Amino acid sequence: MTENKNATMPGRRAVLKAGAFTLAATAAGFSLFTPRNSSAAAKVVIKYDWLMSNGQIGDIVAARKGFFEEEGLEVEFSPGGPNSATVPPVVTGQAQFGQFSDSAQLLLARASGVPVKIFACGFRMAPFAFYSLPKAPIRSVQDMVGKRIGIQPTARFVLDAILLKNKIDPSSLTITNIGFDMTPLTTGQVDAVTGWITNTQALSVIGPDRIDLMMKDTGLPSYANVYFATDDALQDNAEMLAAALRAIAKGWGWTHANPEEAVRVAVEAYPQLDLDLELKTIPRVLSLSFDEATGKNGWGTFDSAAIAEQISIYNTIGQFKSGAPKLEDCYSETILDMTADDRPKIA
Repeated sequence: MTENKNATMPGRRAVLKAGAFTLAATAAGFSLFTPRNSSAAAKVVIKYDWLMSNGQIGDIVAARKGFFEEEGLEVEFSPGGPNSATVPPVVTGQAQFGQFSDSAQLLLARASGVPVKIFACGFRMAPFAFYSLPKAPIRSVQDMVGKRIGIQPTARFVLDAILLKNKIDPSSLTITNIGFDMTPLTTGQVDAVTGWITNTQALSVIGPDRIDLMMKDTGLPSYANVYFATDDALQDNAEMLAAALRAIAKGWGWTHANPEEAVRVAVEAYPQLDLDLELKTIPRVLSLSFDEATGKNGWGTFDSAAIAEQISIYNTIGQFKSGAPKLEDCYSETILDMTADDRPKIA
């Protein structure tokens, strides 16, 4: 099994429910990695908003290869899931930092008054994409005009943002709510479906003629697997966050150099992952994690201008019911600056 969140980008209601207004953290599914010399280690809990999978392979490698231990950290992974709250454990200090599947979640949380900021980016672009077939190909956003688009309700705001960015009237296409299943495309009910490009198993039903329109090709900027911490943690515990990020970055660098072995390490740690599927998916995962910007500024980097554009577009479509967050409240480059010489520069 690969990514179960194959089709969704988070909606506002889901983010608020799991973030601003739910204050009970879940302890289910913890995966503990204890260093051999734990007496000298600082305990760090990382809260993820979904199950551990290929999107966290560098983090898993960092734990299994002792990179956290080298930084003097004892790390505990706290995976998420459909009913798991991501923000409350971080805000209450039960977790030292967390990871959101998409940068939009952080913006929505911040707009709701939650004092959290992005401090690093795992995926340089969102794995979210539109999938079509040659009989009704969608290779650009303009190709959506006149087509039937099947999308999950929680991802509808993403489509609205893409259409706004490309100055396309939503009434010029037919938008249908679908679930996580890709068969509405193969049965001809819709001309396109949406999902995560890293979900090899779910996408396999579409077949080899699948046409992908990635989020980055729609003109809407979006980062994925973003690491976040509270304002206080970024000020008071910057050294710990920097140590953790150095270890994670080293894990991703090791994964890039040893992709097949990294997959085996991840599957050994999490046997629910399918070895064959993950071996097929790792090239795509690495393509999301490394690009020209990481070659220059190191793994984990992000561009504040892209975050600013996201805020502007989501504000225009009315996504921030309580008002748009300020850009400077949504990110911090402090931890990236502290680890600039240690994060692998791989394009």
